[in-house]
Amino acid sequence: MRIAYVINSLEGGGAVAGLKPVASFLQACGHSVTVLALTPRDRQAESWLVSTGFNVITREGGEKDHLGALRWLSHEVRKLAPTHIWTSLTRSTLLGQLVGLQQSIPVVSWQHNAYLKRENLALLKLTRQLSCHWIADSAFVATLTRERLSLPDERVSCWPIFSVSSDALQTRPWRRGEIIRIGSLGRLHPAKGYDVLCEALRLLPRDILPPFEITIGGQGKEKACLLETIRNAGLSCLRLDGFVTDTQDFLAHQHLYLQPSRREGFCIAAHEAMQAGLGVLASSVGELSHSVIDDVTGWKVPPEDPHALAEALIRILQQPERLETVGATARAHVLKEFSHARFQEAGQRALEHIPGGTNSGSVTQSGSNPISVLSDAA
Repeated sequence: MRIAYVINSLEGGGAVAGLKPVASFLQACGHSVTVLALTPRDRQAESWLVSTGFNVITREGGEKDHLGALRWLSHEVRKLAPTHIWTSLTRSTLLGQLVGLQQSIPVVSWQHNAYLKRENLALLKLTRQLSCHWIADSAFVATLTRERLSLPDERVSCWPIFSVSSDALQTRPWRRGEIIRIGSLGRLHPAKGYDVLCEALRLLPRDILPPFEITIGGQGKEKACLLETIRNAGLSCLRLDGFVTDTQDFLAHQHLYLQPSRREGFCIAAHEAMQAGLGVLASSVGELSHSVIDDVTGWKVPPEDPHALAEALIRILQQPERLETVGATARAHVLKEFSHARFQEAGQRALEHIPGGTNSGSVTQSGSNPISVLSDAA
């Protein structure tokens, strides 16, 4: 295959973390991959893609000028003459579907998020036949995709976007007398629930808890608001460290991983934390509702519930000696469930459903044109 892989942006973080293993797998299988980014954003993903040998073409445009983005994508795809278009997230999927329809190119579309805006869900239902196959980043999202897009089982593959590295850096267990270090990785965006974390920290009875500190690695539009909340609430235990380029090193310096998200799909960062030997305290959303097992691989709380999050933090901080055991079990869990062999097997199964593989499909055309009401990806 000659793949035009359309993505929303070159923003760093979970988006590129999911693209890395998939694009590398496709390349290792002999397929060529050219990445087409609809907007640059922070370009944090660009250096890795280029250094790994991928051709990257970036549109110097915004996130709302959909007609301009469609014209650009149509032009670039026509020049590339790919055999397949792969898309990720709602904006790139809808635009990629239209270009595929125009140029008679089969489209393969990823679903990464358990949350979709109402208008985006309506559009994807309308255009679902324009993608010859759908790939979900987790079992949770696969089930959700079949249900909300009314797709038969054979139209959706589950390909978890995480492959463990057995030699990844490991955390050093907490020892008595140390400050308990808690880390989190994520965009500073309402979806990640860091405002909920701030409210939970305000509820903690500091006089009965051992010393601890929480570090958030990430950047985003909520930074100024979060800094103001931290300052006004006197949350000296919480700091924002900005974008983290070396996530393994960051995780290796923590004793617990925290993910207070309102919504997630797979959540690579939490699984990387388990790979590092960290237990995870997370909202029960997306794949985390399956991977995080209470008192075994971590602890779960309902999303958007600062009281439940505060109570969980109190229980964990009062028994820090358990962190090592829970972290070791979490590592064993991801080593088993997300091995490199399983990642490759899932990828091969997905390819079998794509035109040109053992089970060929076809693009069903539709006269619908969703560009007039296209909204940005969730």
